[in-house]
Amino acid sequence: MAAERVRVEEVTTVSYGGGRDLPVPWPLSWSAVWVGTLSAIALALVFGLVAIAVGAHRAGQPFGTWREVSFVALAFSVFGSFLAFALGGWVAAKVAGLFRSETAMLHGAIVWLVAVPILVVLASMGAGSYFGGWYGGLAGLPPAAAAQAMAAAQDPAVAMAARNAALAALTALLLGLMGGVVGGWMGSGEPMTFTHYRTRRDRAAAGGW
Repeated sequence: MAAERVRVEEVTTVSYGGGRDLPVPWPLSWSAVWVGTLSAIALALVFGLVAIAVGAHRAGQPFGTWREVSFVALAFSVFGSFLAFALGGWVAAKVAGLFRSETAMLHGAIVWLVAVPILVVLASMGAGSYFGGWYGGLAGLPPAAAAQAMAAAQDPAVAMAARNAALAALTALLLGLMGGVVGGWMGSGEPMTFTHYRTRRDRAAAGGW
């Protein structure tokens, strides 16, 4: 019986960069980002119109003092801003087919980044009130109105109203950013824990998360 010949080949591993892993760019799907952005703006508009319909927001009236904000208006503004971009981040992660929480959260943040200038343009065109009173601070002033505002800058009530409007708009934008990141994380399907990435390789080898 002839003995079988065994051929052993030497395998050489070559590493670059001093043994460190080379940086790999994260995937980015602009189609998913645009679909998520449109979804977020659409849901924000729905929340704003519902709030106007039930009397929580007063369309066409500038943001005054925080004492004038009712609990219903506060709930619509907070949850509307958060949930609208949470939907946008979730849609972006699902459309892109992302299964890693990091890249999904990145898409959610980019959805918010793309939506901000769109909201600014819509607010400057007079449509900001339909998204709720908090987005009204994103609208700029025409030159004539800006001149009148400079003349009335001595009035403390006017300055207070401008500051409250800017603070409300900033709060709505930051809530939207948080919602986009959380929505992208949810869309990835990974457990929403901060220590998951440490055991991701071991869980994948074992056939689990």
